Amino acid sequence: MTTTAYARLDERTPGPSPAAYRAADDLAAVREQWGDLLAAINRPPAAEWPPRDSRAHIDGHLAEQAADEEQLDEQSVGRMPLVLREHPAPLNLAALDAALDVETSLFDLADQVAEYAQRPVRTGHDAYGRSTRDEEDATDPARWHVTSYRDAGPADAVAHGSRAYGLHWAALWIAGRLLGEDTDGDLFAIVPARVLDQAAAVARRARRTVEQALGRDGRITLLADPCPVCEGELTAHTRAGGEPYVTCSTGETCEAPAPLDQGRRTWRGADLVALYVALDAARRRAAEA
Repeated sequence: MTTTAYARLDERTPGPSPAAYRAADDLAAVREQWGDLLAAINRPPAAEWPPRDSRAHIDGHLAEQAADEEQLDEQSVGRMPLVLREHPAPLNLAALDAALDVETSLFDLADQVAEYAQRPVRTGHDAYGRSTRDEEDATDPARWHVTSYRDAGPADAVAHGSRAYGLHWAALWIAGRLLGEDTDGDLFAIVPARVLDQAAAVARRARRTVEQALGRDGRITLLADPCPVCEGELTAHTRAGGEPYVTCSTGETCEAPAPLDQGRRTWRGADLVALYVALDAARRRAAEA
Protein backbone atom coordinates (compact mmCIF):
# COMPACT_ATOMS: atom_id res chain seq x y z
CA MET A 1 0.00 0.00 0.00
CA THR A 2 1.36 3.45 -0.93
CA THR A 3 0.24 7.03 -0.57
CA THR A 4 0.01 9.69 -3.25
CA ALA A 5 2.98 11.45 -1.66
CA TYR A 6 5.32 8.52 -2.38
CA ALA A 7 7.28 9.26 -5.56
CA ARG A 8 5.75 8.04 -8.83
CA LEU A 9 7.92 6.59 -11.57
CA ASP A 10 7.38 9.60 -13.82
CA GLU A 11 8.73 11.91 -11.10
CA ARG A 12 12.05 10.14 -10.74
CA THR A 13 15.32 11.46 -12.11
CA PRO A 14 17.95 9.18 -13.72
CA GLY A 15 20.66 9.69 -11.09
CA PRO A 16 22.27 12.14 -8.67
CA SER A 17 22.20 15.62 -10.15
CA PRO A 18 24.74 18.41 -9.57
CA ALA A 19 22.23 19.92 -7.13
CA ALA A 20 22.19 16.67 -5.16
CA TYR A 21 25.98 16.62 -4.89
CA ARG A 22 26.06 20.28 -3.83
CA ALA A 23 23.42 19.63 -1.20
CA ALA A 24 25.36 16.62 0.09
CA ASP A 25 28.50 18.79 0.33
CA ASP A 26 26.57 21.44 2.25
CA LEU A 27 25.16 18.84 4.63
CA ALA A 28 28.64 17.42 5.19
CA ALA A 29 29.92 20.92 5.98
CA VAL A 30 27.14 21.36 8.54
CA ARG A 31 28.04 18.04 10.19
CA GLU A 32 31.75 18.81 10.24
CA GLN A 33 31.20 22.20 11.90
CA TRP A 34 28.40 21.15 14.23
CA GLY A 35 30.70 20.41 17.15
CA ASP A 36 32.25 23.87 16.84
CA LEU A 37 28.81 25.49 16.93
CA LEU A 38 27.71 23.48 19.97
CA ALA A 39 30.92 24.44 21.75
CA ALA A 40 30.34 28.11 20.86
CA ILE A 41 27.03 28.02 22.75
CA ASN A 42 28.98 27.46 25.96
CA ARG A 43 31.46 30.28 25.35
CA PRO A 44 30.95 34.04 25.53
CA PRO A 45 30.52 35.68 22.10
CA ALA A 46 33.89 36.11 20.44
CA ALA A 47 35.23 39.17 18.69
CA GLU A 48 34.66 39.41 14.96
CA TRP A 49 38.18 38.10 14.33
CA PRO A 50 39.47 35.49 14.55
CA PRO A 51 36.67 32.98 13.89
CA ARG A 52 35.59 31.11 16.99
CA ASP A 53 37.33 27.90 15.99
CA SER A 54 40.64 29.68 15.37
CA ARG A 55 40.32 31.71 18.56
CA ALA A 56 39.77 28.54 20.57
CA HIS A 57 42.75 26.91 18.88
CA ILE A 58 45.01 29.90 19.47
CA ASP A 59 43.89 30.38 23.06
CA GLY A 60 44.59 26.70 23.59
CA HIS A 61 48.20 27.20 22.58
CA LEU A 62 48.54 30.30 24.72
CA ALA A 63 46.84 28.81 27.79
CA GLU A 64 47.59 25.10 27.15
CA GLN A 65 43.88 24.22 27.19
CA ALA A 66 43.37 22.84 23.70
CA ALA A 67 42.97 19.24 24.88
CA ASP A 68 40.22 20.15 27.33
CA GLU A 69 38.31 22.15 24.72
CA GLU A 70 38.55 19.34 22.17
CA GLN A 71 37.11 16.92 24.72
CA LEU A 72 34.27 19.37 25.43
CA ASP A 73 33.46 19.61 21.71
CA GLU A 74 33.35 15.82 21.33
CA GLN A 75 31.01 15.54 24.31
CA SER A 76 28.75 18.24 22.87
CA VAL A 77 28.24 16.38 19.59
CA GLY A 78 26.77 13.36 21.35
CA ARG A 79 24.25 15.25 23.46
CA MET A 80 20.49 15.10 23.10
CA PRO A 81 19.30 17.28 20.18
CA LEU A 82 18.93 20.94 21.09
CA VAL A 83 15.24 21.06 20.20
CA LEU A 84 14.51 18.29 22.72
CA ARG A 85 16.10 19.86 25.80
CA GLU A 86 16.15 23.07 27.78
CA HIS A 87 18.89 25.69 27.58
CA PRO A 88 19.36 27.51 30.88
CA ALA A 89 21.41 30.70 30.50
CA PRO A 90 23.53 29.95 27.41
CA LEU A 91 26.68 32.07 27.21
CA ASN A 92 26.20 32.71 23.50
CA LEU A 93 22.55 33.20 22.61
CA ALA A 94 23.29 33.93 18.94
CA ALA A 95 25.06 30.58 18.55
CA LEU A 96 22.18 28.80 20.27
CA ASP A 97 19.62 30.47 18.00
CA ALA A 98 21.63 29.48 14.93
CA ALA A 99 21.97 25.88 16.09
CA LEU A 100 18.27 25.58 16.91
CA ASP A 101 17.34 27.01 13.52
CA VAL A 102 19.62 24.60 11.66
CA GLU A 103 18.57 21.58 13.68
CA THR A 104 14.87 22.30 13.24
CA SER A 105 15.19 22.97 9.50
CA LEU A 106 17.05 19.70 8.86
CA PHE A 107 14.64 17.67 10.99
CA ASP A 108 11.70 19.16 9.10
CA LEU A 109 13.47 18.52 5.80
CA ALA A 110 14.00 14.86 6.70
CA ASP A 111 10.27 14.57 7.44
CA GLN A 112 9.48 16.03 4.03
CA VAL A 113 11.96 13.83 2.16
CA ALA A 114 10.61 10.76 3.95
CA GLU A 115 7.10 11.63 2.80
CA TYR A 116 8.15 11.58 -0.84
CA ALA A 117 10.99 9.06 -1.00
CA GLN A 118 10.34 6.48 1.72
CA ARG A 119 7.84 3.66 1.35
CA PRO A 120 5.04 3.66 3.93
CA VAL A 121 5.01 0.83 6.43
CA ARG A 122 3.52 -2.35 5.02
CA THR A 123 0.03 -3.21 6.20
CA GLY A 124 -2.16 -6.28 5.97
CA HIS A 125 -5.03 -8.10 7.67
CA ASP A 126 -5.09 -10.81 10.29
CA ALA A 127 -7.25 -13.91 10.33
CA TYR A 128 -10.17 -11.85 11.64
CA GLY A 129 -9.93 -9.26 8.89
CA ARG A 130 -8.48 -6.60 11.16
CA SER A 131 -5.89 -4.22 9.76
CA THR A 132 -2.36 -4.97 10.92
CA ARG A 133 1.02 -3.32 10.56
CA ASP A 134 4.33 -5.00 9.74
CA GLU A 135 6.21 -4.14 12.94
CA GLU A 136 9.56 -5.34 11.61
CA ASP A 137 9.18 -3.01 8.65
CA ALA A 138 7.97 -0.20 10.92
CA THR A 139 11.03 -0.41 13.16
CA ASP A 140 13.59 -0.75 10.35
CA PRO A 141 16.56 1.37 11.55
CA ALA A 142 17.16 2.58 8.00
CA ARG A 143 13.84 4.42 8.08
CA TRP A 144 13.38 8.02 9.04
CA HIS A 145 10.80 7.90 11.83
CA VAL A 146 8.75 11.08 12.13
CA THR A 147 7.59 12.52 15.43
CA SER A 148 4.31 10.99 16.57
CA TYR A 149 1.75 12.04 19.14
CA ARG A 150 -0.94 10.14 20.98
CA ASP A 151 -3.50 11.01 23.59
CA ALA A 152 -2.24 9.81 26.97
CA GLY A 153 -4.87 11.25 29.26
CA PRO A 154 -3.85 14.44 31.06
CA ALA A 155 -0.85 14.91 28.78
CA ASP A 156 -0.02 13.88 25.25
CA ALA A 157 2.75 11.32 24.82
CA VAL A 158 5.34 12.25 22.23
CA ALA A 159 7.66 9.87 20.37
CA HIS A 160 10.41 11.94 18.81
CA GLY A 161 11.33 9.28 16.28
CA SER A 162 14.59 9.73 14.40
CA ARG A 163 15.00 13.29 15.70
CA ALA A 164 16.22 11.76 18.94
CA TYR A 165 19.37 10.60 17.11
CA GLY A 166 20.40 14.17 16.43
CA LEU A 167 21.51 16.36 13.56
CA HIS A 168 24.33 14.10 12.37
CA TRP A 169 21.96 11.25 11.59
CA ALA A 170 19.44 13.60 9.97
CA ALA A 171 22.09 15.12 7.69
CA LEU A 172 23.49 11.72 6.70
CA TRP A 173 20.04 10.29 6.06
CA ILE A 174 18.97 13.26 3.92
CA ALA A 175 22.20 13.15 1.90
CA GLY A 176 21.68 9.45 1.24
CA ARG A 177 18.21 10.06 -0.12
CA LEU A 178 19.27 13.01 -2.29
CA LEU A 179 22.11 10.94 -3.79
CA GLY A 180 19.78 8.03 -4.50
CA GLU A 181 21.50 5.57 -2.17
CA ASP A 182 19.85 2.24 -1.30
CA THR A 183 17.19 2.54 -4.00
CA ASP A 184 17.82 -1.00 -5.23
CA GLY A 185 15.33 -2.27 -2.65
CA ASP A 186 11.77 -1.10 -2.13
CA LEU A 187 12.20 1.06 0.98
CA PHE A 188 13.52 4.18 -0.73
CA ALA A 189 12.76 5.86 -4.04
CA ILE A 190 14.61 8.59 -5.91
CA VAL A 191 13.70 11.99 -4.50
CA PRO A 192 11.46 13.95 -6.92
CA ALA A 193 13.23 16.84 -8.63
CA ARG A 194 11.07 19.52 -7.03
CA VAL A 195 11.74 18.13 -3.54
CA LEU A 196 15.45 17.86 -4.30
CA ASP A 197 15.57 21.55 -5.24
CA GLN A 198 13.85 22.48 -1.99
CA ALA A 199 16.22 20.25 -0.02
CA ALA A 200 19.26 21.81 -1.70
CA ALA A 201 18.05 25.28 -0.72
CA VAL A 202 17.54 24.21 2.90
CA ALA A 203 20.98 22.57 3.04
CA ARG A 204 22.67 25.65 1.60
CA ARG A 205 20.88 27.94 4.05
CA ALA A 206 21.81 25.66 6.97
CA ARG A 207 25.47 25.77 5.98
CA ARG A 208 25.44 29.55 5.69
CA THR A 209 23.78 29.87 9.08
CA VAL A 210 26.43 27.69 10.74
CA GLU A 211 29.33 29.45 9.03
CA GLN A 212 27.95 32.89 9.80
CA ALA A 213 27.51 31.98 13.47
CA LEU A 214 31.12 30.78 13.56
CA GLY A 215 32.48 33.78 11.67
CA ARG A 216 33.43 31.75 8.60
CA ASP A 217 31.25 33.52 6.08
CA GLY A 218 33.80 35.41 4.01
CA ARG A 219 34.73 38.40 6.16
CA ILE A 220 37.70 40.73 5.75
CA THR A 221 38.88 42.41 8.96
CA LEU A 222 41.67 44.94 9.53
CA LEU A 223 43.50 43.90 12.68
CA ALA A 224 44.36 46.46 15.34
CA ASP A 225 47.84 44.99 15.85
CA PRO A 226 50.61 45.58 13.28
CA CYS A 227 52.85 42.86 11.90
CA PRO A 228 55.19 41.81 14.74
CA VAL A 229 58.16 41.81 12.34
CA CYS A 230 57.79 44.83 10.02
CA GLU A 231 54.85 46.69 11.62
CA GLY A 232 52.89 46.46 8.38
CA GLU A 233 49.11 46.41 8.33
CA LEU A 234 47.58 42.99 8.99
CA THR A 235 44.35 41.96 7.28
CA ALA A 236 42.39 38.89 8.34
CA HIS A 237 40.27 36.87 5.92
CA THR A 238 37.65 34.18 6.39
CA ARG A 239 36.17 32.14 3.56
CA ALA A 240 33.08 29.98 3.58
CA GLY A 241 34.28 26.41 3.56
CA GLY A 242 37.94 27.46 3.78
CA GLU A 243 40.52 28.10 6.45
CA PRO A 244 41.08 31.63 7.79
CA TYR A 245 44.31 33.46 6.98
CA VAL A 246 46.10 36.76 7.63
CA THR A 247 48.16 38.85 5.21
CA CYS A 248 50.76 41.59 5.77
CA SER A 249 50.53 44.74 3.63
CA THR A 250 54.30 45.28 3.42
CA GLY A 251 54.82 42.69 0.73
CA GLU A 252 57.94 40.71 -0.10
CA THR A 253 60.22 42.94 1.99
CA CYS A 254 58.52 41.74 5.18
CA GLU A 255 60.85 39.17 6.75
CA ALA A 256 58.21 37.41 8.84
CA PRO A 257 58.59 33.59 8.90
CA ALA A 258 55.51 32.97 6.77
CA PRO A 259 55.09 31.89 3.12
CA LEU A 260 54.61 34.43 0.36
CA ASP A 261 51.25 34.29 -1.39
CA GLN A 262 50.67 36.72 -4.26
CA GLY A 263 53.49 38.91 -2.99
CA ARG A 264 52.33 39.08 0.63
CA ARG A 265 53.36 37.23 3.76
CA THR A 266 50.43 34.96 4.57
CA TRP A 267 49.72 33.04 7.77
CA ARG A 268 47.52 29.93 7.69
CA GLY A 269 47.03 26.94 9.96
CA ALA A 270 49.98 26.45 12.33
CA ASP A 271 51.58 29.64 10.97
CA LEU A 272 48.46 31.53 12.06
CA VAL A 273 48.88 30.20 15.59
CA ALA A 274 52.53 31.32 15.55
CA LEU A 275 51.44 34.79 14.42
CA TYR A 276 49.04 35.16 17.33
CA VAL A 277 51.67 33.95 19.76
CA ALA A 278 53.98 36.67 18.40
CA LEU A 279 51.23 39.30 18.60
CA ASP A 280 50.46 38.30 22.17
CA ALA A 281 54.13 38.58 23.08
CA ALA A 282 54.32 42.03 21.45
CA ARG A 283 51.31 43.20 23.47
CA ARG A 284 52.93 41.97 26.68
CA ARG A 285 56.17 43.78 25.90
CA ALA A 286 54.27 46.98 25.15
CA ALA A 287 52.35 46.70 28.43
CA GLU A 288 55.56 46.23 30.40
CA ALA A 289 57.37 49.12 28.71
